[in-house]
Amino acid sequence: MERKDAVTLKDKPLTVLGPELKVGDKAPEFELTDQTLGVVTLSDTTGRPRFFSVVPSLDTPVCDAQTKRFNEAAAKFPGVDFYTVSMDLPFAQRRWCTSFGAEHIKMLSDHRTGSFGLAYGTLIKDQRIESRAIFVLDKDDTLRYVEYVKEIASAANYDRAIAEVEKLAG
Repeated sequence: MERKDAVTLKDKPLTVLGPELKVGDKAPEFELTDQTLGVVTLSDTTGRPRFFSVVPSLDTPVCDAQTKRFNEAAAKFPGVDFYTVSMDLPFAQRRWCTSFGAEHIKMLSDHRTGSFGLAYGTLIKDQRIESRAIFVLDKDDTLRYVEYVKEIASAANYDRAIAEVEKLAG
C-alpha cells in the first residue's frame, strides 16, 4: 500500500509504504536487527508495555534529540521497554549509544528487510528511510498511542507520548 504525500521533508511530499495504523489496532509483527546482529520480532518483546520511537537517522539533529529525550524517559519507567527504530546499521546505532551514553533505550535496525516500516506505515519509498513516528503498545500488543509526524524534520509530541506511557506504567 502506498500513501502518497503522507509525509513531507522540508515541505517536499514523500510516498510512504504500508498502512496507517490507529489506536486500538493490534500491532503487526516485524523483524528487526539488534546491535549484536540478532533478530528481534514483536513476539520477542511481548509481555510488557513497549514504546517504539521511529526516526529517519540518528545522525540528524531532530532524531538525535528525540532519541536522547526518550532515553531519559526510559530511565523513569523501568516496567516499560523503550526502543528506537531506524534504518541506521546496528554498528552506527551502537556508536551513537556509546557516544551519548544511551543505556536505557534499545536500538533496533530495519535495514535488512524494511519489515517494520512496511508493517507500521513508516517506510519512505524512494529514500528507503523511516519517517518519524511513535507507537506505544500495551503488554498484549494493542496500540495505545500512534503518532505519525507529517513533517519529518519536525519533532514528535514527546509529552503526549510520555503521558500514554505513564498510564500504562500505572
